[in-house]
This record gives sequence, C-alpha cells and structure tokens, in this order.
Amino acid sequence: MRRLRRPHSLAALALQRRDPAPSGRVRILGLDPGSQRTGYAIIDVDGLRIAYMASGAIRATGDFLTTRLPEIFSGVEQLAQEFRPDEVAVERVFMHRNADSALKLGQARGAALSATFAVRPRVYEYAPREVKLAVVGTGAAQKDQVQLMVKRLMKINGPLAEDAADALAIALCHAHSRTLYAVASIATGAPT
Repeated sequence: MRRLRRPHSLAALALQRRDPAPSGRVRILGLDPGSQRTGYAIIDVDGLRIAYMASGAIRATGDFLTTRLPEIFSGVEQLAQEFRPDEVAVERVFMHRNADSALKLGQARGAALSATFAVRPRVYEYAPREVKLAVVGTGAAQKDQVQLMVKRLMKINGPLAEDAADALAIALCHAHSRTLYAVASIATGAPT
C-alpha cells in the first residue's frame, strides 16, 4: 500500500495540488488589529498566483482608546478606498488571561472592520493558531518564524515590521484557505 506524504502547511498543500485553483483575481486585505498598531497587508490572488501589493501598520496615538479608535478607523478606511479589497481576513479575538486587553482588541478590531464596509468586502476570520499553521506549518510557531516565512513566501527583501508580517500571514492563510474551500466545494458539489 502506498503512503501519501502529509503536507505540513496549507501552502505546501497548494503546491502539491494538480487540479486548477479557483479562477478570477481577488484582492485580499489582511488585518492584524491592535489598539496601538494595526497591521495591514494587501495581496492579489489569481488562481495559485499570489502577488504582494502593500503592507505596513497604522499607528494610533493618544493616551486613551477613545482617541485611538478613530485613527484606526480612518487609516483602514483610506486603505479600503485606495485598494478596494474583495475580501478581508482578520485575526479572531481570543482571551488568554487579561479580559481588559481582549476588550480593547475587540474594539480596535471592530473599528478596523467597520472601516471596510463602504467597499462591501466579504469578511473571514482566523484563529492565531490557524494562521501560524498555514504559514509556518506549526500552530506553535514564534513571531520571528512567522516573519521569516512570510518574507520568504512573498519574496520580500529588507525589513518587515512585526505587525505587517502578522497581517500578511493572515492574508496568506486566507488565500490558501480559499483554495481549499473551492476544492472542497467541487468535491462535494456545493456552491462556492
């Protein structure tokens, strides 16, 4: 009996596939919300081809969350208007120990997402462990491993800020998940 080699990540799975990926260009905005810095990344996906467009961080200033939220909203709104994403991928809020931090993160996430609504994108969310698994091949990957892998996958030379790398990892996770969803719907006969 022949054993199939199990891929270590969604990226590896996409490279092993022989059937066509979903067709049509899709622009994805990846968001890594934070109450002080919100990372963003824009990629274009056309079948199996992924093209890097832009990445960075929106830095919100001020001592109070109420002054930072409008800055997050405004920064993401400008990105949405300039790049007109078809889909937005965002990290799911999780609560570890500090409920106050989770609430602030949730508010920043809400400000960032609502800033995209004018362009009417489809929104998808991913757990941090899912993102790490998709990009690095292990859900327990460290931040520097994610950063290194994102740079390699997107062929980025030079520095890449941590927030931008995280947002790019979220966008890449979604790009690979789109391919898997399309394959699954073809296999089951469900609409995409």
